[in-house]
Amino acid sequence: MRQKLFAIIGLDFTPVSHTERWIAITGAFFGILSVFLISDYFLQAHIALIMVASMGASAVLLFAVPHGGLSQPWAVFGGHVISAIAGVSCAKLVTITWLAAPLAVAVAVGAMHYLRCIHPPGGATALVAVMGGEKLHALGYLFILEPVIINVTIILLTAIAFSWFNPSRRYPVYFAIDKMEKPSEVITPYPAISHADFVYALAQIDSYIDVNEHDLMRIYQLAIKHHKSSSESVQ
Repeated sequence: MRQKLFAIIGLDFTPVSHTERWIAITGAFFGILSVFLISDYFLQAHIALIMVASMGASAVLLFAVPHGGLSQPWAVFGGHVISAIAGVSCAKLVTITWLAAPLAVAVAVGAMHYLRCIHPPGGATALVAVMGGEKLHALGYLFILEPVIINVTIILLTAIAFSWFNPSRRYPVYFAIDKMEKPSEVITPYPAISHADFVYALAQIDSYIDVNEHDLMRIYQLAIKHHKSSSESVQ
């Protein structure tokens, strides 16, 4: 019963080493410190604090979940930049704040979906562009460069640097694939699964997936089902 409750609320007991945790803690500290200093240089202090908020959310993903799909470079960079564009545009085109704010987030979510760069903190960046006040609005589209692109670049470089202290958590995840231990032999009672089978399974789920073991199991089961039905139809 307790395990079922934990599963329902999403409480994960996957073991994580102390080394991994301290790399995440230290990386988040220096990542946000760098972002704050950059923001404080280009903007006044109160605006810098607002801007750091969305980067703080990115820091959690980058340093605590470096292998997640939402944490990868294109998701982080594209998510923030696209959201900044959406936010600045809505702030300029819609003068009613209570309408511009949700519209900015909605446009950002849609753009991130279509451009395949979903990054939840991007929603905060879109909101900052709308609700940051007159001094931030005065920056116009320059806000996208200073401080958004600069800050995103800084925090990405920090994430890459800190990931190399631990070979098991290389970032981006592309560099971790070769470091992962591969089984010498895969034994399965099912026939080989093709790329098309997995494409079909992903289409059936019809939702963005930041993959975990449960999602992979579901994808696998759907792929097996599709493969069996395809094989039977051929026969």
